[in-house]
Amino acid sequence: MNKYFLILLLLGCVLINVTINETVDAKSSDSPQAFEEFFPEIGYKTVESALKDFEQHFNKELKLPLRVPPISFTHRFGRFSNIDGDINNEFEVTMISDQLPRNHFKINVRPIQHKIPFEKYISNVFKLKNGSNAAYIENPQFGFNMLVFERDNWQYVFSIDQDVSDKVTSDVLIDIANSIDYPNEKY
Repeated sequence: MNKYFLILLLLGCVLINVTINETVDAKSSDSPQAFEEFFPEIGYKTVESALKDFEQHFNKELKLPLRVPPISFTHRFGRFSNIDGDINNEFEVTMISDQLPRNHFKINVRPIQHKIPFEKYISNVFKLKNGSNAAYIENPQFGFNMLVFERDNWQYVFSIDQDVSDKVTSDVLIDIANSIDYPNEKY
């Protein structure tokens, strides 16, 4: 019986060793998919291409801000979500960093008639240069601080990761929103 016990123990150790080695090998060969591969798989493309799709769908120009947050980004993508009906149609710009995941800024724009209500989350209200109000939302549940405002029959939502809110404050988001009003120059 001792002989069978030793054989079973030895066999068990070999199986455990093989399993551990295969698991380690599998994990060491796995690497995260690059953003430029992953994001197109879920509907993202260049900001310019997505913007063109959005404007053609609504037959109306969409103005984007000239400024961006003063943090580094390695990638920027755009997406036009054209889901059945207009209620969930939305344009999105995502700026991210594959080096610093907390550097994440989003712009979401949707028609004002299908706006998302944020009234119960508002932390502060600011006045933009064009005279409209911008609601600032600072809620730990979201993981993002947001600036929400309306202009030209669009609802804009700027979202910044709360981990960089010391660098990208409400004042910085206001400056970004105000940069939409840059003059169009004709050449």
